[in-house]
Amino acid sequence: MTTMANRPSAGTAHASTAAVEPELRGVQTITFAKALTLAMSDAMASDATVLVFGEDVGTLGGVFRVTDGLTRRFGEERCFDTPLAESGIVGMATGMAMNGMKPVVEMQFDAFAYPAFEQITSHVAKMGNRTRGQVRLPLVIRIPYAGGIGGVEHHCDSSEAYYVHTPGLTVLTPSTVSDAYIMLRDAIASPDPVVFMEPKKLYFSKATVDLDALRARYDGDSVLPSSIGKAAVAREGTDATLIAYGPSVAAALAAAETAAEEGRSLQVIDVRSLVPFDDETVSAAVRSTGRAIVIAEAPGFASMAAEIVARIQERCFHSLAAPVLRVSGFDIPYPAPRLEKYYLPGVDRILDAVDQLQWEQS
Repeated sequence: MTTMANRPSAGTAHASTAAVEPELRGVQTITFAKALTLAMSDAMASDATVLVFGEDVGTLGGVFRVTDGLTRRFGEERCFDTPLAESGIVGMATGMAMNGMKPVVEMQFDAFAYPAFEQITSHVAKMGNRTRGQVRLPLVIRIPYAGGIGGVEHHCDSSEAYYVHTPGLTVLTPSTVSDAYIMLRDAIASPDPVVFMEPKKLYFSKATVDLDALRARYDGDSVLPSSIGKAAVAREGTDATLIAYGPSVAAALAAAETAAEEGRSLQVIDVRSLVPFDDETVSAAVRSTGRAIVIAEAPGFASMAAEIVARIQERCFHSLAAPVLRVSGFDIPYPAPRLEKYYLPGVDRILDAVDQLQWEQS
């Protein structure tokens, strides 16, 4: 690893990477993980101050192969392994960001990020406010999170509540292949720290995307990130609104599909940006149906789901035909692999909640 003094400066970024060409072009069927890889690769190609580091992200390419090929393409100065020391990883990223770099660091698993929590909450989140905006930290902390992979505790936590509760952090979580690319590019382009939550069970999901169209969003002068603070309507519906994010969006869509076969029209909102939260889109959706259920894998007590329910009650109370419900993980440590199917919000639990939305009063 080179010293900070030998690393490229922001001013030399574009000139030093002009010869790096995209490895894939046009319409391609790629995985969620590959979309993340391409987002980092394209950002590194266009800006030499972007670099990637973490545990096993270099030669191995990460335990989920999300950084596969970055070291071969950009060298060990731009993508490199670190010791097993998460606090040190985030601390080093903080120092680099203070000195003009744009670090993208990987926490190997969700709960592995807890040793770095003090760095994240005490320094990463507060540096901008502490310096009255004089020192901003353009760094991204990638956290593979949530369950559905047959893992155990420390490998399947949904830890988003810790980060959304910390002022000074932007918290994003994509649920589609195209959003994986777009939202990570937006996170890297942000001048402030972003906690980027990646649903592990989606890593090997596939979709066909137009890579040229995705890249065109970032050609020329930089613009305000479009996905930060923006929710999306994942499915139109008229009877009730399912609000989900990250790994739970697929469950919400599956529930809506089953409900349609039973004659009930369910709308699905993909929150995407947990902080800042898109009250406008979520509130408009709930007002249009009058019924809402929030779905999330994390334990429900004092959770992101609880916050969404509170915001809906405050903003949509006079439009509601029934109390807003939650379908979440249980308030227990993450269960053993053979029991996770009972813990995770699934189609049956979501449809059971839909049945409780006081339809008899319509």
